[in-house]
Amino acid sequence: MTMDSAPARHTGQGGTGPGGAAAGTAAVRRSVTAIHPPRRPRADQARPLARPQRVRRRDGVLPLLTADALAAVLTTTLTTAVLSAPGTAVPAEAAAPMAVLLAVLHAQAGLYRPRLAPSALLELPALAGRAAILWCAFAAVVAATAPGGAMGWPALLGAVCAQTVLTCAGRGLANGLRRRAARRRPASALVVGPGAGASAVAAALHGRPEYGLRPVGLAATGDPEGEGGAVPVLATHEDIRRAVIQNSVRHAVFTRPPEADERTASLVRLFHDHGCRLWLADPAGTAKVTGMRVAQPADQLWGYAVQPLLPRPSRPVERWVKRAIDGLLAALALLAAAPVMGACALAVRIADGPGVIFRQERVGLYGRPFTLLKFRTLRADEHESATRWTVAGDHRMSPVGSFLRKSSLDELPQLWNVVRGDMSLVGPRPERPFFVAKFAAVHPGYEARHRMPVGITGLAQINGLRGDTSIEDRARFDNHYIDTWSLWQDLWILARTAASFFRFRLGGS
Repeated sequence: MTMDSAPARHTGQGGTGPGGAAAGTAAVRRSVTAIHPPRRPRADQARPLARPQRVRRRDGVLPLLTADALAAVLTTTLTTAVLSAPGTAVPAEAAAPMAVLLAVLHAQAGLYRPRLAPSALLELPALAGRAAILWCAFAAVVAATAPGGAMGWPALLGAVCAQTVLTCAGRGLANGLRRRAARRRPASALVVGPGAGASAVAAALHGRPEYGLRPVGLAATGDPEGEGGAVPVLATHEDIRRAVIQNSVRHAVFTRPPEADERTASLVRLFHDHGCRLWLADPAGTAKVTGMRVAQPADQLWGYAVQPLLPRPSRPVERWVKRAIDGLLAALALLAAAPVMGACALAVRIADGPGVIFRQERVGLYGRPFTLLKFRTLRADEHESATRWTVAGDHRMSPVGSFLRKSSLDELPQLWNVVRGDMSLVGPRPERPFFVAKFAAVHPGYEARHRMPVGITGLAQINGLRGDTSIEDRARFDNHYIDTWSLWQDLWILARTAASFFRFRLGGS
């Protein structure tokens, strides 16, 4: 468990410094989200962080899933009718589980990821490997449960070959139909990047309709002079936003990583909020110059290496598993900690009077406010609790309140927030609306922390970023956690948190 933040040092890497704070804040204030600030004093208000739309998010996946399922069913039928020896027929009811398992294997291999130039033949090795895994596993299960009906090697080899051929043919047909539809109804796209590279990518899309993208503008992130060619150049953030809305833009092609500069990174939020799919092209041929491999070499845009930029985390099944684990562990922790929480509540009641639970508005997933629960450690009015950064060292705090804060026991009621779904066990720490508005206006990337459910502990906390530490560093750690999130990382952070709570140290950082 972690304690609430203490004042951040607004100097050097972490803050604004007295000289440039006012100018920097004023320069970005208009484009920053102030999420439900407190009533007194009023902070700059703007629209809340929007939950990303899921527009066209699964383009091309359903036809591929259908092709894979049909291939699995046909292979099962063919194996039963032709390939199996007498007495070793594959049961018909196995077709549905085989189709589901095949889809899982293909998803694990990334065979449903979006591509601009999909090719079933390029995927043939991966398809063959997954077919072999599927049928070898099936044969092993049959041999273990019904030895008399075990598949022979000829039948097994024939099933793998049939599965591979049928899957490849089905995917080739699906890709062909998709390319044909893309030529007839291309989707509007914006090319984002500086210099001649972005113009070259826009020209390639304009001249090659088989990719299904029709460039309607070039969002220049460098010097706009001499750029654009056949498409208009959009120089300001407002021009880009207007173009996205008016042209129903559904794709954005970046010619360099979005995090390369602040202006380019700020466009990711705009495109994401409007349901655009993001791509990263390589017009400069970086891989050829540096010798470094690109992540998705199989996909290309008229010779330019291209790969999808997938939002993280983008795995709904794992997100559901995370939520289930959070609810289960939090409920068990509440039961186990009930005696301790009862003792804490009694101590607070005796030392500080009635009102054991302290409630405070915090900002959670996608900027939605929720009520955070804690044991009260200090009596403060609503305005003070909403706008005062820390109460550490306050002379009004009783010895009981000081002990609860130092031991983090005051945060035990947040387990109920986890059970309710307001929070997660692991995630960025939630902050008050007043400070969310303040920090978002000063620290680039702070607002992006709300892509993930907020948590009781997190990567920043286990690295010592609590108390009087840099807000910029915390935001960087939180965004890194979101970008690299996995269930195993959550378990690792929980283990590190438990170790630090009991004053033990685990190896590594």
